Amino acid sequence: MTACSDGNLGVIALIPAYQPAESLVEFVRTLLDRGFPQVIVVDDGSDPACAGTFAAITALTGATVLHHAINLGKGAAIKSGLNYACVHWPDSPGVVTIDADGQHGVDDSLKVSARLQAEPDRLVVGARSFDGDVPLRSRFGNSLTRVLFRVLVGVPLSDTQSGLRGIPRALALKLLLVPAQRYEFELDMLLLCKQLGIAIVEEPILTIYLENNKSSHFNPILDSAKIYFSLLRFSMSSVIAAVIDNSIFITLIGLGWAIFPGQVASRSISGITNYLMIRNFVFFSDEQHRKSLPKYIITVVVLGFFSYGMIIFMSEQFDVSVLLAKILAETIIYLANFVIQRDLIFRTSER
Repeated sequence: MTACSDGNLGVIALIPAYQPAESLVEFVRTLLDRGFPQVIVVDDGSDPACAGTFAAITALTGATVLHHAINLGKGAAIKSGLNYACVHWPDSPGVVTIDADGQHGVDDSLKVSARLQAEPDRLVVGARSFDGDVPLRSRFGNSLTRVLFRVLVGVPLSDTQSGLRGIPRALALKLLLVPAQRYEFELDMLLLCKQLGIAIVEEPILTIYLENNKSSHFNPILDSAKIYFSLLRFSMSSVIAAVIDNSIFITLIGLGWAIFPGQVASRSISGITNYLMIRNFVFFSDEQHRKSLPKYIITVVVLGFFSYGMIIFMSEQFDVSVLLAKILAETIIYLANFVIQRDLIFRTSER
């Protein structure tokens, strides 16, 4: 089924579903009745017992069900739906993703859809207030992620884990290339917006947790670890680079090298390692080396001289050992280094 000749059909609803309840059929029916022109449901490898539910959805006019042979994860299901929407409805302004576990109401889904149509160049996030009776793991998880996201990414959001989102078509095409497959995909979506220069706006929605959210398939340990890994990639790569830097510096000083040549050698070697890790695994930058590398080298040189000056100052003025002064200096310039690399060096080629 294609709809390339149907013109702008409006925003399409996308529901990634794994082991959904039978109530999903009525929910999809209501979405269609209330104005969504098309609803895509992605069966992410559910058990055969759910076949009847998906068959009933398929029978609804305007509903499409895609199937994964095995459970690939929420991110993979969203990407399958985005791909289908982009292929079959190229004139649609975008897609609204809606969770299948009852956390998102029809009215809120329509609010996010309307906001996306009004602002088709922005990612719209349905933001929950987390008032009232909210499961502790959900309240704590969102609070922690919100703080980390604000510090590391520089974007203040009240709800970083909401699955109700209005995704513009241009962003949907980019998201198909994001490697994340499971719940961390939604966080990587926010990170990608930062890289692409796409604004993120929040639309207030109700906070709904049915029966303490027992229907959720979110693993609070494994899935949380993957989410925080996405946020902490820079920290981990910086730790590795710091270990290399300090190890080489300590070795060279032990061999009798002076501070300046030791600083140059250690930062040069660790800088090459850090550049490759940061570019490819943290910011997923596709900017050409001829553009990003010179900026990176300038940053390394400037911060390297700054670090050298701090080492000399602390060792001479406060009688701090050279090795301790080196560690303190690198720690102090860490945040400045992160902001410079995040916002000025490792940008995507299209902004």
